Amino acid sequence: MLTLIKNADVYTPTPLGEKDVLIGGGKIITISADIDASAMAEYIDVVDAKGNYLVPGLIDGHVHITGGGGEGSFKTRTPELPLSDCIQAGITSVVGVIGTDGTTRTMANLVAKAKGLEEEGITCYCQSGNYHLPIKTLTGSLQNDIMLVHEIIGAGEIAIADHRSSQPTAGELARLASEARIGGILSGKGGIVNIHVGDGADQLQLIEEVVKTTNIPITQFLPTHINRHEELLTTGIKYAKKGGYVDFTTSCLDDEINDDNLKSSKGLKRMLDEGVPIEQITFTSDGQGSLPRFDKNSKFIGLGIGKVVSLFNELRDAITEEKLPIEKVWKVATENPARILKLDNKGTIKEGNDADILLITKDSFSIDSVMAKGQWMMSKKEILVKGTFE
Repeated sequence: MLTLIKNADVYTPTPLGEKDVLIGGGKIITISADIDASAMAEYIDVVDAKGNYLVPGLIDGHVHITGGGGEGSFKTRTPELPLSDCIQAGITSVVGVIGTDGTTRTMANLVAKAKGLEEEGITCYCQSGNYHLPIKTLTGSLQNDIMLVHEIIGAGEIAIADHRSSQPTAGELARLASEARIGGILSGKGGIVNIHVGDGADQLQLIEEVVKTTNIPITQFLPTHINRHEELLTTGIKYAKKGGYVDFTTSCLDDEINDDNLKSSKGLKRMLDEGVPIEQITFTSDGQGSLPRFDKNSKFIGLGIGKVVSLFNELRDAITEEKLPIEKVWKVATENPARILKLDNKGTIKEGNDADILLITKDSFSIDSVMAKGQWMMSKKEILVKGTFE
């Protein structure tokens, strides 16, 4: 069967106006002002999307798909990501990472979970390693991981400026970035090094030292949690103006929600107002990751859990509250990560691309329907496909 979505207000994320979109074989076949399906009516499922935006499905580039945490001992290890969490949040592509725990959270488990989410209907990749250097890889080599394992597209999340990091040197980080870069070049993958930035005073200094003292380009790194606090956000603006990528984390602890400096939607507006190109910015959820709280002596005192739905919520707030245009906002979780991570056929509504599509109700700006690789996963707010054990 083919699927014809009619009368939608299409954003690629560039606005096209009201168009019809024909889908078949998991791909977008054509986009046109008026597609007549009457001659093939018995082979086409027609969906009237009048009153809806049609936009690319979200790419969440930083999710603890196998669970995360453990900073408060074994009982605080967070659970695996269920498929339905992604579907309800409009996420059609995910990149899995390992965080603090590189002992019980293994690369074999991460790759297996990525394969499982693929089998359940969405696209899933992962990064090799965790907070600490040297990283623990799947094959014994980061370059081999990236080149030979389909799901592995880069390295991370590597921790800097954090008491939980391995306190890496610039030389260690440069060597890792070099291996990731070569692996990416030889395999056609992004080879990006995903950097967890803690609340240490050194902030992004280690990355900047590597860029200054080696031939590794600043674009080899993607530092995340850039909206952790005011000082880091300010540093991130300067870093992005130098050509670096910066990533906002949309999940936060409950009592931080009202802190304007920590809201990704507000931080995005500030960066744009200060002249940062939208192409340098991404949003990710840190879903299923632990959100630990430490006192001034770095002693653990509490913990929350990241939610993938926060990604859509912050995009919505950037549009409805900060009054930023959809075509800019939607890039930070679709077109931009697809380009930076080299996720071919993802991130834009384009002929030949994967049919990863959201229908968003205009009046309430809520997710109405979700399509991943040409299959409806949710329709009219009803989940059609759930995880195997949900």
